[in-house]
Amino acid sequence: MKRKIIFLGPLPPPYMGPSLATEVLLNSKLKDEFDLIHLDTSDHRDLKTLGAVDFWNLYLPLKFYFNLIKLIFTKKPDFVYIPISQTTLGYLKDSIFIIISKLFRRKVVCHLRGGNFQNWLNAASSATNWYVIKVHSLVDAQIVLGENLRYLFKDIVPDEKIFVVPNGKDIYNPKYDQHNENIKVLFLANMKRTKGVLDVFYAIPQVYGKFPNVEFLFGGDWNEEDVKKEMETYLLKHPNLPIKLLGMVCGKEKYDLLNTADIFVFPTYYPPEGHPWVIIEAMASQLPIITTDHAAISESVENNINGFLVEKRNSDDIAEKLMILLRNNKLRKNMGLESLKLYQEKFTEEKMIQRISLVFNSIFECEK
Repeated sequence: MKRKIIFLGPLPPPYMGPSLATEVLLNSKLKDEFDLIHLDTSDHRDLKTLGAVDFWNLYLPLKFYFNLIKLIFTKKPDFVYIPISQTTLGYLKDSIFIIISKLFRRKVVCHLRGGNFQNWLNAASSATNWYVIKVHSLVDAQIVLGENLRYLFKDIVPDEKIFVVPNGKDIYNPKYDQHNENIKVLFLANMKRTKGVLDVFYAIPQVYGKFPNVEFLFGGDWNEEDVKKEMETYLLKHPNLPIKLLGMVCGKEKYDLLNTADIFVFPTYYPPEGHPWVIIEAMASQLPIITTDHAAISESVENNINGFLVEKRNSDDIAEKLMILLRNNKLRKNMGLESLKLYQEKFTEEKMIQRISLVFNSIFECEK
């Protein structure tokens, strides 16, 4: 008989790391090994409502707590899987799931899909720190997205209870023979300042001045009005730059875009970032990648192997690395092949499911 797991998590939309991860895991081979009982914690409203004080943000958690208690009574799960937040309000909401589960004597596996947990705690009050340490002492296993992120729970969770499970996803996006008139450089993410979108923008004049056969594609939704205005002002001052703003892209359109690109650039320093899905998608699409040594990214993009790790907030460094790739077609191709190789070795859905299955089974081993 399959072990029963109450599996908390939101589903898209909105399309964010946690909702994409839930969708992948629920539809994976994990369901063949375990009985996954999904407790849907979705809030399909606009991202701007996150953290707002309103009726729905008060009502939805109460609804989810009630549903958890109901499922524990009716389904009698072996343990509960809980994605956790890295903000004060978010963690307070998630901690009630942990407390409810332990009150009913259920094992708890927590999963952090980010890399800002320690920064948040360091800035939080001593009362918040005390509460987090007390609640998290109840956790039976804590999953992080990379070896570089184990430190997030140092002195909070015993090291033997911390498990590394990088994001993984099955992506078949083979390169076909391209005869692009221009070399295409792609940025694909929400248009946030800390995702590095403006750093890419400010690198373009240097690059275009020496490589007029380059084209820059930006795919993503606008999340910050000041960034949008700054970008529009910059475009007015530089009307001849080879830039295309594509807006939000998803599904087949996104993979077609990745397939037609020659270079992927994503110089993020976004604090909540853990192991970005878009990096995995770029690797599977056989692209050389220019990014930053941020969170767990350096575990998938190896400097000078399948791309370059640039300094954060440094447009000159971005421009320099772009020009290295633009002048060397063989290097672009070889780095792209290395991206695909690393993806196949480490970041497929099968690899992720194997790792998370080991975590789940370790909980049952502890019961013996």
